[in-house]
Amino acid sequence: MNGARHPERFISELTRSTLALILAGGRGSRLEQLTLWRAKPAVPFGAKFRIIDFPLSNCVNSGIRRVGVLTQYKAHSLLLHIQRGWGQLNGQFGEFIELLPAQQRLETSWYAGTADAVWQNLDIISAHNPEYVLVLAGDHIYKMDYGPMLAAHVTQQADVTVGCVEVPVAQASGFGVMAVDADLRIQRFDEKPAQPQPMPGRDDLALCSMGIYVFNARFLYEQLYKDADMPGSGHDFGRNIIPGLITRYRAFAYAFRDVQTGVQAYWRDVGTLDAYYEANMDLVSVTPELNLYDTEWPIWTLQEQVPPAKFVFDDNDGRRGTALDSVVAGGCIVSGAVVRRSLLSTNVRVEAGAELDQCVVLPQVHVGAGCRIRRAIIERGCILPPGTVVGYDPVADAQRFSVTPGGVTLVIPEMLGQALHHAR
Repeated sequence: MNGARHPERFISELTRSTLALILAGGRGSRLEQLTLWRAKPAVPFGAKFRIIDFPLSNCVNSGIRRVGVLTQYKAHSLLLHIQRGWGQLNGQFGEFIELLPAQQRLETSWYAGTADAVWQNLDIISAHNPEYVLVLAGDHIYKMDYGPMLAAHVTQQADVTVGCVEVPVAQASGFGVMAVDADLRIQRFDEKPAQPQPMPGRDDLALCSMGIYVFNARFLYEQLYKDADMPGSGHDFGRNIIPGLITRYRAFAYAFRDVQTGVQAYWRDVGTLDAYYEANMDLVSVTPELNLYDTEWPIWTLQEQVPPAKFVFDDNDGRRGTALDSVVAGGCIVSGAVVRRSLLSTNVRVEAGAELDQCVVLPQVHVGAGCRIRRAIIERGCILPPGTVVGYDPVADAQRFSVTPGGVTLVIPEMLGQALHHAR
């Protein structure tokens, strides 16, 4: 027996021979001021996590314990988070999370694209001698066992396998869209097409790339060599590498589905403020699609040493600290205030008489007495003066803050005249 014939019996062997590379170096400009001082994968999510925790947790839970994180722009808080919160892997057993900042190892320039980021670290990657390389985006929210995808890759004798999700055609122009045959072999790959091609048998859905690729290692090296020498290439997996492989090599799609139900599994690209807000708000529903309470597939993160959340006052005059249909992290104090359908991250304080409704509040925010905040994202470290009103007058909000097309208001310290970062 060998892995090619019976890969389902060798998923652990496959994962052990795989090196994962998480691309975490993008600017994240569509998240606007949330990435003013941090890389997109370092943005807080779900009251206690960072976005990068999801692909990292997927790797660890899948048995892939050799991981490289490729960083570039504004990576300081991301590096700190990984150094402080992800030191549990044991180097004595060949396990590691390796930080790979842009170093100009092979070129005299910074990373020019996703493929170039891998190319510029090729000496480090090849030194680990993996059989397979799993390339991941560092800015998506999902839970996925990569083992079955690796098994499918081996079963189909593929050179490259692309993880994909089903997306409504009207929304698919923001993704790489694939046309496949009955065996899921990719026939065409268009990066962010103006008119996405529907998937077979469905006029309303398109098969879109998740930004997840499995490569045979030596095959990947060959393609990166070719791309590096190709004049005019953007050195990007979606725009250049994958489309160039379709007609000459064995390229397959892997549909990301729930193992038990067979339906589309939860996956969110939180690349815009509205998408980021909605993905957070999904978590306050009674039965959210993304189950963070799943003990069989935990999301690992930095466990900060903070006291439990606290709700104080139960006075007859109505001064009560309550949180309804909300997610509240440790270190929070809700003092005579009302929090509805909101997420409070670590060490948030909400003072008497304040009302928060459908808000995403990042760590170390202080909401003053009598504030009324609705449908807002409040950035880390904001101090909202008593009586501040946000989310009730779009015109007034637009003059002081940032209002998204979906009507969500983003508030950061600089908009309040507060500076947490100093260069002078």
